[in-house]
Amino acid sequence: MALDQSFVGRSYPPTSTYEVSREKIKEFADAIGDANPIYRDPEAAKAAGYPDVIAPPTFLTTINLAAINVVVSDPELGLDYSRMVHGDQSFNHVRPVHAGDVLSLTVYVDDIMDRAGNDFITLRADIAAEGGDLVCTTRAQLVVRREEA
Repeated sequence: MALDQSFVGRSYPPTSTYEVSREKIKEFADAIGDANPIYRDPEAAKAAGYPDVIAPPTFLTTINLAAINVVVSDPELGLDYSRMVHGDQSFNHVRPVHAGDVLSLTVYVDDIMDRAGNDFITLRADIAAEGGDLVCTTRAQLVVRREEA
């Protein structure tokens, strides 16, 4: 079954916020094997011009995934999660995320297309800090194999 094209243009407003902590940044940096001191040491981050430790550029995946799952788990979309793979991901940072940021995400369905019997859905998330200042825009393309007819 093809994905429901009427989802293109839909938006999913924030349902909660996420407070970025030094510990979560450190855990993520450990997980990706990056020992950069600006991800761990507040003094090193301040010496580099930041207000606190900053997060690695892909850190936002940790909060972006939950927001994307709200869309893909909507039964009206018609997405079979067991047939889905992650096709592409990009991050357009306005500024680095740092400890103490309180972030919210708004997710948009930018596109749904059919190619070679597969559905491609492109999701965008605008991630903002308190006060509404944009911090980063992420894009994810998911590929859903359709069942053989």
